[in-house]
Amino acid sequence: MASTTLLKVTNVSKSFPTANGDYLALADISFEVQRGSVVAVVGPSGAGKTTTLRCLTGLLDVTTGEVAFDGHPISGVPDGVAAVFQDYSRSLYPWLSALGNVMLPLRARGVSRTNAKVAATESLQAVGLEGKESSYPWQLSGGMQQRVALARALACNPQLLVMDEPFASLDAQTRMDLEDLVLALHREKGVTILIVTHDIDEAVYLSNTVVVLSAPPTTVAEIVDVPLSMDRSQLTTKESPAYIAARHKVLAHVRRSEG
Repeated sequence: MASTTLLKVTNVSKSFPTANGDYLALADISFEVQRGSVVAVVGPSGAGKTTTLRCLTGLLDVTTGEVAFDGHPISGVPDGVAAVFQDYSRSLYPWLSALGNVMLPLRARGVSRTNAKVAATESLQAVGLEGKESSYPWQLSGGMQQRVALARALACNPQLLVMDEPFASLDAQTRMDLEDLVLALHREKGVTILIVTHDIDEAVYLSNTVVVLSAPPTTVAEIVDVPLSMDRSQLTTKESPAYIAARHKVLAHVRRSEG
């Protein structure tokens, strides 16, 4: 029987060499991501959230400790992981259409052009971009561009979708729309999601669990469970006592971590 743990982080530390000796960015980080869950990572400014994410996905080697994906220690980015980054304007190829951008990783994996086109078209439809397949990134709004990036990640049917500040550059209304889209896709596809964000409201709204990081040298200050159904609403969920209590708890831990 497969373990319920998809990503296991055990005593991970990361150091960077400097002119004055090694700089310890991450110190003894441990937590788990369960299959089918949504886990958010937050922390004070400069807490090394992106460094943490890069170590957890194999983009950076850890100095000590271990990251295991699907029961196996990682070395490099493992199969089954897809990522969506903050800067959608740089993550999409401007000379490719929306369809071409989504097809690209599929073709790189050896999927036939016909099958890649079908999968990419279905993925664009899933994120609400039906009819925009032939549009180029520069013809799309910021929110639409990030939908293309999300469609590209989902087209590969990942076990783990990693999102690094994915909505930070968007206006408030578009941000809420995409948060709800992510929740809808999570309910529909059951993909496990790890999201790094500086926005505490977003972290609590999207996740089952919030991992709060401390100031550097970074460790896990607290792990906060969010006791809410994943069928959420921007209006009713954010007014519920359970959401308000979870938000208060996360914010309190972040504020303490700043000191």
